[in-house]
Amino acid sequence: MSAAAVLSRSSALRASAGLRTVSRAQLFAQRSTPALSALARYYASKSFPPHTVVSMPALSPTMTAGNIGTWQKKPGDSIAPGDVLVEIETDKAQMDFEFQEEGVVAKILKESGEKDVAVGAPIAVMVEEGGDVSAFESFSIEDAGGDKSSPKEAPKQEAAEASEPADSSSKTSPPAGKESQPAPQESESTGARLQTVLDREPIIAPAAKKIALEKGVPIASLKGTGPGGRITVQDVEKYKPAAGPAGAPAGTPTYEDIPASSMRKTIANRLKESMQENPHYFVASTVSVSKLGKLRAALNASSNGAYKLSVNDFLIKACAIACRKVPAVNSSWREVDGQTVIRQHNVVDVSVAVATPVGLMTPIVKNVNGLGLQSISSQIKELGKRARDGKLKPEEYQGGTFTISNMGMNDAIDRFTAVINPPQAAILAVGTTKKVAIPVEGADGETGIEWDDQIVLTGSFDHKVVDGAVGGEFMRELKKVIENPLELLL
Repeated sequence: MSAAAVLSRSSALRASAGLRTVSRAQLFAQRSTPALSALARYYASKSFPPHTVVSMPALSPTMTAGNIGTWQKKPGDSIAPGDVLVEIETDKAQMDFEFQEEGVVAKILKESGEKDVAVGAPIAVMVEEGGDVSAFESFSIEDAGGDKSSPKEAPKQEAAEASEPADSSSKTSPPAGKESQPAPQESESTGARLQTVLDREPIIAPAAKKIALEKGVPIASLKGTGPGGRITVQDVEKYKPAAGPAGAPAGTPTYEDIPASSMRKTIANRLKESMQENPHYFVASTVSVSKLGKLRAALNASSNGAYKLSVNDFLIKACAIACRKVPAVNSSWREVDGQTVIRQHNVVDVSVAVATPVGLMTPIVKNVNGLGLQSISSQIKELGKRARDGKLKPEEYQGGTFTISNMGMNDAIDRFTAVINPPQAAILAVGTTKKVAIPVEGADGETGIEWDDQIVLTGSFDHKVVDGAVGGEFMRELKKVIENPLELLL
């Protein structure tokens, strides 16, 4: 292989998720390519066949370090484009690192359980098909150019980056196009190795885990009765906390300190920043959903099992229609080239709040104004499932122009207010459905009673972008389309 070919392949690999290619042929190319001399020096004292160093990729805009989960390939295994090489835990979720080149794994430099591995640090070595894997038994991180230190300080705008891609157009969006990197975050790691996915906690059914988290049952204290020791829903429901010893000595702790996860810290920073920087105001409206409920029942009855629409599907569509009628709500406050602007979006991308075992996620249904109810319903189900499984891709939860948070499944929640998801300017909070007695005058002139299904919708608006009268107009348009649901089909 010529020096020019090696350089071409090196450039292509580096462009696909942080790869560095080094071979002895590059030593001869240093005279014409001085930028490669630093890499070449790392291998000047040792002789290894041509290979590629795989580095820790940045799987989200805020990721500065990650934890190594389970390796899906071992030394000697072949890998094809799209194959999962290793599971990596980011500050948002656990994600699969899909390799985009063909080759053979020659050496794993970071074992399963390694934590706080800096982005760009060497994690593995690849060779071409037919390459000599045994030649890399003694290959070390030093041979790959040395390890990279973990970040020390989080970027100031980390919270904003969690919901939108890098963009210089908003105070709440991460800076883009700057040569200097944001200050890294200091790790709170104890230095111990991270447990693998299978060893991190007992085997537990997803439904059981959800109930345990809701009831505050410590999973580590449960003994599974299912196959292979799997913890079931029945095990969670039967759990009884051990009674404290009588006459416990004074000073005995009566609490448990639970370390905050990276995702929980991101959520906390993000919501705190939203409340501090966005002047919230709230507008509530009581809305009848009796007609909507009848339309939903009729559509589901005629679907022959092809779909099952929820009230939330209708509300998402209704929000998109109201956003189009009152476009100021479908806007965001941004900084563009040193100038403050209000960006008004022509497409309504609705972020849908989903509760997951590790925290709140907001997967996005894009271009809702161009979708039908069936398509909205299927996307919500798919995105919600992958959100709870921690399998969302960054582009599936970053962005959005409007958010809806529905707690209607909890019949104890009449109404609530939600925190705006910056850089968006509004979020809608949905309470549960209540039957309300409505006085109706009969044909004989006597007043009777009819029962009406009603919900309370509460809009939170950023006063920097949406004036009070505009927020009220949005709620009026939303109420109108929900109470006349046939408009959703237009």
